[in-house]
Amino acid sequence: MSDIVYHTPMKKLSDATEYNGIIYLAGQVAEDLGAGMKAQTTDVLRQIDTLLAKCGSSKSRILSATVYVTDMALKPEMDEAWMAWVDQTRPPARATVEARLGANVLVEIMLTAAKS
Repeated sequence: MSDIVYHTPMKKLSDATEYNGIIYLAGQVAEDLGAGMKAQTTDVLRQIDTLLAKCGSSKSRILSATVYVTDMALKPEMDEAWMAWVDQTRPPARATVEARLGANVLVEIMLTAAKS
């Protein structure tokens, strides 16, 4: 049986957990909450790249993603940033859900990936 690895554990959550070669990322939000949807999404995807690398994986190994947006009218801006980032030869399963998020948070992304 494999051990569970906790990356950056805090009282409330870990940035990522690993078990049996699968990586589970916590929901990631932008650092600059004054930015618009596209810029926040780009920032979140940059953070995801960093976390995946720390866990020994990459965006080409993403299995599924859930994207939470505060307003579906802004989804095209999120999609623009996503399409510029995602490995288009290996796009993951993805759902986009409208949700209430924290103050000024326009997008939050969580995902599951396989280790490289």
